[in-house]
Amino acid sequence: MPTINQLLKNIRQKKKLKKKTPDLKQNPFKKGICLKVYIKKPKKPNSALRKLARVKLSTKKEITTYIPGEGHNLQQYSVVLVRGGRVQDMPGVKYHLVRGVYDFERLYLRKNKRSKYATKKLKK
Repeated sequence: MPTINQLLKNIRQKKKLKKKTPDLKQNPFKKGICLKVYIKKPKKPNSALRKLARVKLSTKKEITTYIPGEGHNLQQYSVVLVRGGRVQDMPGVKYHLVRGVYDFERLYLRKNKRSKYATKKLKK
């Protein structure tokens, strides 16, 4: 049992909350430039080829981002917009790219979840 003096000397500190997307500096989006576009396999129970990009943000930080959707037109020095959102089976990937902004083209022929891929509604 600690004494009263020991309790007064070491007052408990509140825990600081750990940020999920620290490199965005509390912004919803950040602009960046692709340095490298590559493919990687996910961790253990899953198997696929995930498309990733190494992006240098406008704040001079380098991060790894996920390229969502089927197919893309990204290459080195493409200008992109980065948002938060981790990929569960890719360790260390905490960011997604936003489709339909800057050099990252939108997905066509998508029927559901269209807003995430900047797809217009199909006309009948």
